[in-house]
Amino acid sequence: MSTVHHGTEDLLRELAPQVLGVLVRRYGAFDTCEDAVQEALLAAALQWPGGGVPDNPRGWLVTVASRRLIDQVRGEAARRRREEALALATPQSALVGHAADERPAADRDDSLALLFLCCHPALSPAGRIALTLRAVGGLTTAQIAAAFLVPEATMAQRISRAKQTVRGAGEPLALPEGADRAERLREVRHVLYLVFNEGYTATGGTGLTAPALSAEAIRLTRLLHRLVPDDAETAGLLALMLLTDARRPARTGPDGELVPLAEQDRGRWDQALVAEGTALISRVLPRGEAGPYQIQAAVAAVHDEAARAEDTDWPQILALYDLLGQFGPNPVVALNRAVAVGMVHGPAAGLDALADPAADKRMARHHRLLATRAHFLAMLGETGPAAEAYREAARHTADGPERRYLTARAHRLEHPV
Repeated sequence: MSTVHHGTEDLLRELAPQVLGVLVRRYGAFDTCEDAVQEALLAAALQWPGGGVPDNPRGWLVTVASRRLIDQVRGEAARRRREEALALATPQSALVGHAADERPAADRDDSLALLFLCCHPALSPAGRIALTLRAVGGLTTAQIAAAFLVPEATMAQRISRAKQTVRGAGEPLALPEGADRAERLREVRHVLYLVFNEGYTATGGTGLTAPALSAEAIRLTRLLHRLVPDDAETAGLLALMLLTDARRPARTGPDGELVPLAEQDRGRWDQALVAEGTALISRVLPRGEAGPYQIQAAVAAVHDEAARAEDTDWPQILALYDLLGQFGPNPVVALNRAVAVGMVHGPAAGLDALADPAADKRMARHHRLLATRAHFLAMLGETGPAAEAYREAARHTADGPERRYLTARAHRLEHPV
């Protein structure tokens, strides 16, 4: 859909989960329904720009996808019994015109149920992400593969396995209840958080960010927030994304080089996103006990509200990380807390605080920890050890702009002007 006008593309991505929900609820068989919806989306992408968007675009997509599904079943001799059941279950109007969804407002929106289904516990984290972007996000396999820097065939296999797993689980398209619903909602939020993070700081490649992924994560989180408006953690996740993504325009220089937070031109931050995110987190925090996403959003708000880096309220940020640490051991939280300790109590205290995240084998050689150590050593005037730490950090990152930035910091310490 990359060649489609942005307005049409946005409409198709908005309608994709709704149309898939109609088909899965009507026919079952998530995998074949999803294939049929993708074919309908492709047909719309080819026809609508020239012929115009139908009066009832959702009904058009449901009709075309239903026909594709029926054609597929008819073409498989081994599924003749299923064809009979499918034909009996299909309203005649679905086969002849746009009346399949004549009154879309009267139909249920199954987008939330689809999000839960795509984050099924039987799926791997990678499978959940891929299936969510494909089935709910409306992205093509090629788009998802490009975003994650893997061959299209690899991503196609990943999505196919995920769909087969969902089908094998035999779970109906319905919202879980009770504790299972809360757990699955937590998984949905986590998947969206991972997608956003991959887009905000890509784990590989030549570019620092993959904006399309972050934009899709924000879009889906807005959808989730609209579907569960009273869930404070979902609101916190959306606020965190908005407040973080607001800084994107200032994160890179003219040549794509990394610009760290303390050196960014804050006039380039997206103030509309800052205002929206700040208002959102300010609205939900007073409701009661805050969760991890709300606290992280509060940290982001403190950063974004500072007109200059030196105006940052680091004691408040340290207090927030102390609160965040109460949710359980997390090496990333411990690393961020060490940064705050160093900014409040000095670089020596910051180095001491790095002992906690360094004790975790997942973080011990991570480039961010090594870069933080280098920063504190440089603040203490230990230029030789600091330069070596920066070079070691550069060796441990796969991201091109980050590697160049860390190498340049080492060079400046070794060759001061």
